[in-house]
Amino acid sequence: MPATPQEKKKFIAKGMEQVEEGLPGWFGTFADMMTLLFAFFVLLAAISTIDPVKLQNMADSMGKSVGTKEEMDNQAMSLGDIHKAAVKMVEEMTQESGSDEGETPVEVTTSPKGVTIGISSDISFESGSATTKQGFLDILKKIVPTIQESYFMIAVEGHTDSDPLPKALREKYPSNWELSGARAAAVVRLLIGLEVDPTRLQSVGYGEFVPRDKTTAEIITTDLIQKYNSTPQQKSRNRRVEITFLAPNKL
Repeated sequence: MPATPQEKKKFIAKGMEQVEEGLPGWFGTFADMMTLLFAFFVLLAAISTIDPVKLQNMADSMGKSVGTKEEMDNQAMSLGDIHKAAVKMVEEMTQESGSDEGETPVEVTTSPKGVTIGISSDISFESGSATTKQGFLDILKKIVPTIQESYFMIAVEGHTDSDPLPKALREKYPSNWELSGARAAAVVRLLIGLEVDPTRLQSVGYGEFVPRDKTTAEIITTDLIQKYNSTPQQKSRNRRVEITFLAPNKL
């Protein structure tokens, strides 16, 4: 038997009383909005690029380090410590050379990959060769103490400009791939000779395919390589060897 109009009104009134006794009606909409905002910020965090060195420096400055001060003093160097030590080393080298003009032959940069010390191939290797120049070993000797005081894996990467190798050199190095790889391997051998643990080292050659000034957002194309090799200054910056203290998530 269908309910009468009076019974329907009583049923609706009873339902309204139950709603009023619980959470307010707007609370469900508010909860949905907060859930969407949370999902939005999680997405932002997932796609963002985090610099581990800057993160470490921020944590140190805010006193967020884990453990007691004694425990921290006994730990190996952090990426933040390595960055500071590398910057200081480059500043001392610049002062010793007495030249502040032009391109700096040794640069220190940070990225999500870790801390990178870039050394121009113009001061480290003979032209078109994996034979190191006189004085390059002295630069490595200044870097080695920082390597030995840290626990991070070390990536040695060789890079060249986009100029093809002269025909006379192609028998030994068919392309810039082989030349950049040979230079990276030569640096690894020198580091091992300076008593760096070989199990912490890795070497790779990139040829001309990772220009020095390329941003992380740019996709490598033939046009992009030409763009960053259009002047002698750019080519000089691209000819380099990089020694990177790898962040743990980049191993």
